Amino acid sequence: MITQDQLKDVLERAEALYRYLDIDKKQVEFEEEQLRTQAPDFWDDPSRAQAQMKKVKSIEKWLTGYKDVRMFADELQLAFDFYHDEMVTEEEVDADYEKAIKAIEDLELKNMLRQEEDPMDAVLKINSGAGGTESQDWASMLMRMYMRWAEAHGYKVTISNLQDGDEAGIKTVTMEIEGGEFAYGYLKSENGVHRLVRVSPFNAQGKRMTSFASVFVTPLVDDTIEVFVDPAKLSWDTFRSSGAGGQNVNKVESGVRLRYWYTDPDTGEEEEILIENTETRDQPKNKEKALLLLKSQLYDRAMKKRMEAQAKIEAGKKKIEWGSQIRSYVFDDRRVKDHRTNYQTSDVDGVMDGKLDGFIKSYLMTFGGEEGN
Repeated sequence: MITQDQLKDVLERAEALYRYLDIDKKQVEFEEEQLRTQAPDFWDDPSRAQAQMKKVKSIEKWLTGYKDVRMFADELQLAFDFYHDEMVTEEEVDADYEKAIKAIEDLELKNMLRQEEDPMDAVLKINSGAGGTESQDWASMLMRMYMRWAEAHGYKVTISNLQDGDEAGIKTVTMEIEGGEFAYGYLKSENGVHRLVRVSPFNAQGKRMTSFASVFVTPLVDDTIEVFVDPAKLSWDTFRSSGAGGQNVNKVESGVRLRYWYTDPDTGEEEEILIENTETRDQPKNKEKALLLLKSQLYDRAMKKRMEAQAKIEAGKKKIEWGSQIRSYVFDDRRVKDHRTNYQTSDVDGVMDGKLDGFIKSYLMTFGGEEGN
């Protein structure tokens, strides 16, 4: 049975969310933006109309989220009062408490995701580190982990490029995670180097091995985001893709390789961006997707430039290290630890099955308010 203090905590957090989210202002904004969708010429420009509908739905989700919080908090208050009149059981009060806490924590977490890119879909790329088969096997384990996380949260996963390892595992994979809200906002916490320590099944002496794999997460842009691509810096190759799909895949040059020379706006240094796509047997579709992935990378670079500039302005704030070792998975000791937040768990099997929410929440609560507020 919950205590009076736990009830008070729920009511105070619900009230705090009302203030933080400025619900009254959001309600007015929602009504104004919805009115714009009723203009007679609204659908004359489908791209602009789509962006407006997206805006309306985004505001509506905040209002619906808070409505749920308020409803569950009020129901808990009633259940607590009814318990003292012996009208409900302890179990019913505790069940109402769990519902209220979950709704509050979900909304508090989303409140950490305030950046323009946070609601976007995500592109997640995994590269195996040095170490051959062991690190390639580790990369494939990470791929499965993220696929399980996405599946559990209702996201759709599409593999746009996959290169198998020499003996086992994978060398690299690029996955698009879409169809839900805040895919990038949640997965940006995974950017960096992931370290595995275990007794290797590929080592005859049964030695404890350390392997590394890097994870890169970028927002997946859509038609509502304008990103400039200089055609003069773009070139294409085609190749026969290999893998699933039967012999026909090897006969048709459906795989595409995009090369783009990116110039750093600050330093003037040039760098080649290379994107391969073998998602379908249709070369034009693969080209279209490769171009979208290029735009996502260019958007991501511009976004990080903005974050770096903000970090310089707010010198006292802790900088997010995108390329550093972020997490260790120590199988023998039954421990997974995030080095940025010190959050850890002994549920290694659960983590490898995609239970990452504790790490994601801890990261967002630690760094979410520092990203350019």
